[in-house]
Amino acid sequence: MRRHLWTGGGLFFVGIGVVGAFLPLLPTVPFLLLALFCFARGNPAWEQRLLDHPRWGPPLREWRERRAIPRRAKKAALTAMAVSVVITGLTAGWPWVLLPVAVMAGSGAWIWTRAE
Repeated sequence: MRRHLWTGGGLFFVGIGVVGAFLPLLPTVPFLLLALFCFARGNPAWEQRLLDHPRWGPPLREWRERRAIPRRAKKAALTAMAVSVVITGLTAGWPWVLLPVAVMAGSGAWIWTRAE
């Protein structure tokens, strides 16, 4: 039963990751990392398929082996967060813009300090 739940969670996160591949503000790799976590417990063959994927496998392996994020990915993540701050500022205004600013400050600093 547990294996089925882990596999279901992995499929769920792969689905969100696929959507994120086409939507600019939704990340892909973090959801695929969650899928790897789930597949490692529910379906190791699918975990290996993700790691062997030509597009998504290298960043997933880099994170798993070295906890590294490529500079290009860092810049893309920070740019997407900055765009969301600007959009929130223009649409919701003050003080609601402070929430994405705080999230960007915390998570952006964490992302930028990871190895490359």
